[in-house]
Order: sequence, then structure tokens, then C-alpha cells
Amino acid sequence: MTVLAASTHTLWWITLAVGLVVAVVVWILLERLRRAVAEVDAGVDVLWTMGKRVAQNTSTTYLLNTTKERGVELLGELEEHRAAAGGNRP
Repeated sequence: MTVLAASTHTLWWITLAVGLVVAVVVWILLERLRRAVAEVDAGVDVLWTMGKRVAQNTSTTYLLNTTKERGVELLGELEEHRAAAGGNRP
């Protein structure tokens, strides 16, 4: 009976030790995962911010054709004024 009790007691301590090792390994893996997720999150934040800036900077590009047309009209008007003023002065 004492041999059975001693081996049960030993098995109990071995089980606790294995459980502790497993818990430490799981904690290490979860910490590595947390750090990787934090790094990805930081990268996504930077990407999101840059994407919003690009969207802000390009939100009015449809107006470029109108600006070009107005510039051509202005150039024509300036040529008319130059011709009316009498000459080819720069």
C-alpha cells in the first residue's frame, strides 16, 4: 500500500510539474502572439492614416479638367487684351 501511495504522490507532483511547463509554454506563445498582433495593428494604423491622406489629397482631382479649361480661357482672354493693347510686348 505504501508503494502505491508513494507512486500516486509522485505521479501527482509530475502531473503538476507538467501542467506548470505547459502553462509557461502557453503563456510564452500567447505573449508572442500579442506582440505580433500589436505590431500588425501599428502597421494597419499607419496604412489607414496614409490611405485617408491620399483620399483627402485626391478627392478633388475631378476638378482638374475644369481648371484646365478655365486656364485656357484665361490665356485666350490675356491674348485678346495684349492684342487690344497694341502689340507683342512680353
